[in-house]
Amino acid sequence: MSASQILSRETDVFVIGGGPAGLAMAMAARQRGLRVIVADGAQPPIDKACGEGLMPDGRAALAALGIQVPVSEGSEFRGIRFVAAKLSADAAFPGEGRGLAVRRTVLHQIMIERAAQRGAELLWRTPVRSLSSEGVHLANRTVRARWIVGADGSNSRVRRWSGLERSTRPRLRYAFRQHYRVAPWTDFMEVYWGDRCQGYATPVGHDRVCVALASHDPNLRMEQGLAELPLLASRLRGAEMVSSERGAITGNRHLHRVCKENVALIGDASGTVDAITGEGLGLSFRQAACVAACIDSGDLEPYQRQHERLMLRPRLMARLMLTMDRRPRLQQRTLQVFQKHPHIFRRLLALHLGALPPTGVVWDGLTLGWGLLTA
Repeated sequence: MSASQILSRETDVFVIGGGPAGLAMAMAARQRGLRVIVADGAQPPIDKACGEGLMPDGRAALAALGIQVPVSEGSEFRGIRFVAAKLSADAAFPGEGRGLAVRRTVLHQIMIERAAQRGAELLWRTPVRSLSSEGVHLANRTVRARWIVGADGSNSRVRRWSGLERSTRPRLRYAFRQHYRVAPWTDFMEVYWGDRCQGYATPVGHDRVCVALASHDPNLRMEQGLAELPLLASRLRGAEMVSSERGAITGNRHLHRVCKENVALIGDASGTVDAITGEGLGLSFRQAACVAACIDSGDLEPYQRQHERLMLRPRLMARLMLTMDRRPRLQQRTLQVFQKHPHIFRRLLALHLGALPPTGVVWDGLTLGWGLLTA
């Protein structure tokens, strides 16, 4: 590469990937006075197949980065409801906590505007070609960066370029998402359990509901999946579909390393938790804050331990919830126990959000186990 192609200026942090994770990284870096460039090959706002719900802890992590999503842009929800066949059980978030469901494109646009206001340089329709000791190589120039952050999703090229691909073998599921024009029927995020799939319904406005389906069958699309969930299907009967069907792969994926030398990974690039947790966005926001603090101290190594700590609880909760996957009798028994002992569901939800230490639900776990045996 000729000297004329080398960009003369440098930056402190170069973020590859301009989705919510990458923009969160830009905000966290700017909070510490670091110069930051974000590059993405797409044209915003960027959509993605997801349930579009921000859990209370994710909402708080976003606020800590200086971003408040107006409630008028989405719809608040006050807890989680499980539905299986004719049974249902729900639990409110602890304290005054509220989740917020908002269209992915709306959230992305809000984060773009805030990052630009804070002084981040955003390069759209600018794919990164490669990395080297010289810096980050774009189509016709190279940018020298002290630190590089990969926020480029589950198929991360930064992960591959940096030699951080080694991981446990993930157990994948297939998810699809669509929006319906219908008045929300609840202020809970609902999870519908079927024999072969789960359905997730989240109000994202006064006349719109986001519906997602997840299963181990890559051929089980929205129409067939809803046929497996008659109660959810009845809620949507006659409703207009107002978005195209989008698909994605979900599952728990654990990387052996998430940083190396001057490169760190965040968001789905750094490993994933199953979408059933609703924690994907919140995790990426907290990871961004951790990386920014490590960069500020001049050492990325602590991020490896911090990342493990952040991922531990969501991974465990995903495994716990997915024990009911494709087990109708266990689904029924679990909801019967939740109905009989509603405090167990409330405390498990508090554990899920990090509002309760694991030791706080040991007795509840024993009660749940006994209830499953005797229900």
